[in-house]
Amino acid sequence: MADLQKGNELLKIDVFKKIGLEEGMKVGDLGCGNLAYYAINSAKVVGKKGFVFAVDILKPVLNAVNNRIKQEGLENIKTVWSNLEVPGATNVPAESLDVAFIHNVLFQSTEHETFLKETARLLKQGGKLMIVDWKKTNSPFGPPVKDRPDPEKLKQQAAAAGLKVVEEFEAGPYHFGMIFTKA
Repeated sequence: MADLQKGNELLKIDVFKKIGLEEGMKVGDLGCGNLAYYAINSAKVVGKKGFVFAVDILKPVLNAVNNRIKQEGLENIKTVWSNLEVPGATNVPAESLDVAFIHNVLFQSTEHETFLKETARLLKQGGKLMIVDWKKTNSPFGPPVKDRPDPEKLKQQAAAAGLKVVEEFEAGPYHFGMIFTKA
């Protein structure tokens, strides 16, 4: 998943077009991981007028992301250490993000409602959130099924956080996708 083309082939969709990512937007890749796929590629799409926050709880992950940022020569991206399960903990201005991505992270959390409330706090009015995570079915790889998030429950938790589902989509054979907007 080192480049945009490979990542989009994996998902079988162009997530950046689907979410409406454009030059000048502010983006959060929440739980960015070592590759920071969404953060790095979003930084390229939003350009010098936009900005991206690559957020993760693991400092070694953020060190790896900082190395990638330097290698790519990107100046419109910042790493942020945070526990997204703690309300108000994320050092990103409240109501500043046009777009947020949560990709293959929620299966690692038991605090989905708090995670979604923190995400909603960061999104501006009308901002969009894209969640892509593992389907709750057996697959040849991936986390245990019991750890995978339930999309119906996520929709209820997102609604409680002030997020309205606007689209559900297939994100490949093993993943589901949802787009929310902050009401």
